[in-house]
Amino acid sequence: MVSSSSASDTTGPVHAPASQQKKRIFLVGSTGYIGKFVVRELVARGHEVVSFARERSGVGASATAGQTKKELKGSEVRFGNVSDMDSLLNEGIRGEHFDVVVSCLTSRTGGIKDAWNIDYQATRNTFDAGIAAGAKHFLLLSAICVQKPILAFQRAKLKFEKELIESGLTYSIVRPTAFFKSIAGQVESVKKGKPFVMFGDGELTSCKPISEADLARFMADCLEDPAKQNKILPVGGPGKAISVREQAEMLFELLEKEPKFKRMPIRMFDVIIPVLSLLAKIFPKLEDKAEFARIGKYYCSESMLVLNPETGKYDPDATPSYGSDTLRDFYGRVIKEGLKGQELGEHAMF
Repeated sequence: MVSSSSASDTTGPVHAPASQQKKRIFLVGSTGYIGKFVVRELVARGHEVVSFARERSGVGASATAGQTKKELKGSEVRFGNVSDMDSLLNEGIRGEHFDVVVSCLTSRTGGIKDAWNIDYQATRNTFDAGIAAGAKHFLLLSAICVQKPILAFQRAKLKFEKELIESGLTYSIVRPTAFFKSIAGQVESVKKGKPFVMFGDGELTSCKPISEADLARFMADCLEDPAKQNKILPVGGPGKAISVREQAEMLFELLEKEPKFKRMPIRMFDVIIPVLSLLAKIFPKLEDKAEFARIGKYYCSESMLVLNPETGKYDPDATPSYGSDTLRDFYGRVIKEGLKGQELGEHAMF
């Protein structure tokens, strides 16, 4: 088992000093929710960034090449396919030297085939391309939920993490807790007067949500801080861990509405998952539907915090805090401005 090292508690963004050596960086997953912020942060710190992206990117492949270049302004955008090694080498690396490879890749749906194709194989392809380019450091965006792996995407991420650690290359594996957007899905419905939907009493899970900008700053720090290298780095946002019920109460308070809840039984998954799993043996196309049900149960029953392997319990005190963006401020902004830029993407529902 791979041991993890905690990130240092930090309250506020940390930028590189002016004398920091500029690095040449090859970045994949650049158009994702976190990736585009990592690109902007690295460019702001003076690094030379080459962003590798699909010709059509974004939710539903709606963004054109021109829009992608505009969104990733300051970096050189090259187009190709991370799942194709020849494309990575010929259209991405182009026989050039890079100091660092940054991967913000993640499967869009969490489906079984998608997870192994992206969370493992495409990430592995990127690693191999980086080695060919002479890179000495691989910065990986992973996820804190891989601590208790029961899902395909978790196993795929862990397989690559293990290979990266054993490769001998300098690495930084960043495992963030929940993102702000992942707990913003009910803002609009609550604004319209609908109840907040939660499982059980809303105290089953907790997290230390982190903003995309703070996470991007933390990842950029990994290239400059030796203490964040050759380590697994769990990281959350500022403040104490917050339960689902506390998130809801904060939202109602900011909306100046009386709290109204709709409780769902977590045990519903214990009926849905076996049925879909059985049907998937007869109808293979349902295999991902069963996996999505397992994903749903996981996120409704497991906290996004550091897991104490000795007690088997999640430990909020052991989950490092970083940054200055708070969930309260995020909710306040979304209430006023809406969820533009916080779209959840191509997530399938069972």
